[in-house]
Amino acid sequence: MPFWLGIIAPARALIPMFHKGFPVFLLVSLCVVSAAAGQSPGLSELPFEIDGPPAPTPPAVFTRDAEGRTTIRATRLAQPLRLDGALDESLYTDVQAVGGFVQVEPRHGDAATEQTEVWVSFDDENFYITLRCWDSAPERRVSTELRRDVTNYINGNDIVNLFLDPFYDRRNGLSFTLNAIGARNDGQQIGNQYNADWNPIWDHAVGQFEGGWTIEMALPFRSLRYRPGRAQIWGLNVLRVIRWKNELSVMSQVPPGRAMNSAQYSPMTATIVGIEAPVASFNLDVKPFAVSSATTDRANAISNDLDGDAGLDVKYATQNMVADFTYNTDFAQVEADEQQVNLTRFSLFFPEKREFFLENRDTFSFGGVGNQGEVPVMFYSRRIGLDGGRPIPVQGGGRLTGRIGNFNVGVLSMQTDDVPATATQGTNFSVVRLKRDIFRQSSVGAIATRRSVGAIGAGENLSYGVDGTFNFFNDLAVNTYWARTQSDRRARGDDVSYRAQLDLRGDRYGAQLERMLIGPNFNPEMGFVRRVDAKRTLAEFRFSPRPLSMESVRRFWWLGNVDYYESAGGQLESREQSGEFAIEFSNADRFSLTLTDVYEFVPRPFRIGGGVTLPVGGYDWQNLRVGYNISPQRRAASNLAVEYGTFYNGHRTAFSGSRGRIALGPHFAIEPNYSWNRIELAQGDFTAHLLGSRFVTTITPRMFVSALMQYNSSNHAASANVRLRWEYRPGSELFVVYNDDRNTLVRGFPQLSTRAFVVKVNRLLRF
Repeated sequence: MPFWLGIIAPARALIPMFHKGFPVFLLVSLCVVSAAAGQSPGLSELPFEIDGPPAPTPPAVFTRDAEGRTTIRATRLAQPLRLDGALDESLYTDVQAVGGFVQVEPRHGDAATEQTEVWVSFDDENFYITLRCWDSAPERRVSTELRRDVTNYINGNDIVNLFLDPFYDRRNGLSFTLNAIGARNDGQQIGNQYNADWNPIWDHAVGQFEGGWTIEMALPFRSLRYRPGRAQIWGLNVLRVIRWKNELSVMSQVPPGRAMNSAQYSPMTATIVGIEAPVASFNLDVKPFAVSSATTDRANAISNDLDGDAGLDVKYATQNMVADFTYNTDFAQVEADEQQVNLTRFSLFFPEKREFFLENRDTFSFGGVGNQGEVPVMFYSRRIGLDGGRPIPVQGGGRLTGRIGNFNVGVLSMQTDDVPATATQGTNFSVVRLKRDIFRQSSVGAIATRRSVGAIGAGENLSYGVDGTFNFFNDLAVNTYWARTQSDRRARGDDVSYRAQLDLRGDRYGAQLERMLIGPNFNPEMGFVRRVDAKRTLAEFRFSPRPLSMESVRRFWWLGNVDYYESAGGQLESREQSGEFAIEFSNADRFSLTLTDVYEFVPRPFRIGGGVTLPVGGYDWQNLRVGYNISPQRRAASNLAVEYGTFYNGHRTAFSGSRGRIALGPHFAIEPNYSWNRIELAQGDFTAHLLGSRFVTTITPRMFVSALMQYNSSNHAASANVRLRWEYRPGSELFVVYNDDRNTLVRGFPQLSTRAFVVKVNRLLRF
């Protein structure tokens, strides 16, 4: 049977469940997970070849070939490791460490200037990774962050990043990052998409010694997904970042230009042999929660309304599949969105932050793109339980994700409740996603979504499509998709979207060529589409040499692109031509100079802001942008930019300071952001201010308080989101949240619009 029939047939078989709702989803999920649990091949039934040098012969624990590829033999422990960072167990004296790290930056392929040692071991419960990081100048070590999951700021520290490929498919994997004082990040890599919001249960300890620092990590087997069976072969790479030198080095060599993503380059991970996973057993996590709140909503005449509720999340997992179920779902603990200034005719994209949707999120990504940009997103989970920013009660739902053989599988079904006050009908949201690995680094797949009630309350909405991602050599990719939608409210025809993209990502040269169509009636109401009725043609070229004779410069950067949008009838809708020159300095700062020429056709009157409306017509303008990014390794850092030029039929002057951070030690930080736009048009002038700052107090890596204060002049709103998160035991959390939104048009102190005080507690029970 052709491989593409292997994709389409399962999708067609699962689509009828959309018309049956959640009970059928439960039946399908339990059957698939139970079937996967029944697969338990033994050691002799995993006869696949490893991609690397031969396994080491004891007592050796690693072998390395001339190409830098590495094979490691994991050590079985008789007793669990004591996680204290001291490295005083017999493992560290009796077993040879893996070393020999090589540089990624600044001199690719040279030996690392500081020694790093790695031990890989396991017992019946946990997989362990231990590191000893030697440091010739510990007083210069950068360790300014203590929180979990703040990637931009932890990456500005001295860190170790580990990438684990438990399926040994050389495509996907898990990322774990730690700094020298215990801050940690974790995330999932699925294809070319990275999910930084994945939060598994694992433990670690860091320590200090006279010559450097240490890490001991324990990853429970039950927190990981891997091939069925007891005998395992996994992939692993380790990236070490020495910030005061801006040196990046890896355990297993990777092609140049990967920078901070070097460990995540899955085709070059080291091979780990000798792992014996626990015998398949019952693996159930139950997390009940209780929530209490006091709410004020002036628009609906609600004042200090007291409420309480409870619900339940359940996770049932096998070695390679996981089923998640939720009942009476509550998202009160979710952090508020950061405001954005929008001076375009198109909608803004806000990221998903709700925990239930985050694990294996990128299983549902489609077309080789992430959840942002100009390319349509077929499944955008914020359509579930949110309507115009207002929360909609979620009765419950479930999700099944994982791998079966060469297939990535994702199935989701969620049910929301009626909201009589806003005439919102209860709606079922369902998604099926299948993706099959082909060749060495490529895949093809299919997706189907169904929304039982349309966005404006009329009829159902269906969408479906097929996609392919084809990777060649180390740096060349072709991303394609074809998709279609069906809606009771729109005429049939012109409801198709497709894309073909060629992407070259070399270290010295890069290029993108793209052709994309979004039909006038293309309407995936479980997705996100910035614009419809558009034919896009994109050409982009990059030249980024590394001047070996200039120690202060890491590389130069020349980038030029042309981006055209036409309507289906051939009308030019927009055109953007830009050229950028940038310098990436050896201290990780970056200077950039960008010239942009834009044409935009406004098909209907457009209210741009400040009560100013632009008339129908074509507009041509030019813009100059000067930017300087201060590296986050500094105690005070920000991305600064100044812009000036024409804008529509007038002028625009702008200043922004984004991703700001002032680190007052590892326990306290201020993260200010500000943008100012002065717009002068023939129809009128206005100034848009967006001011925000997050104040963070981190008591321990498992407890912090953050306060996000924001003011947006565009919608005359001031808001505050104060949030305490305490992980009082692994997987169990206490949240205390205060939200306050005010209207700044009222004289004196801004008038209260809404206010809420929420306390939520959950407890993880593992069986």
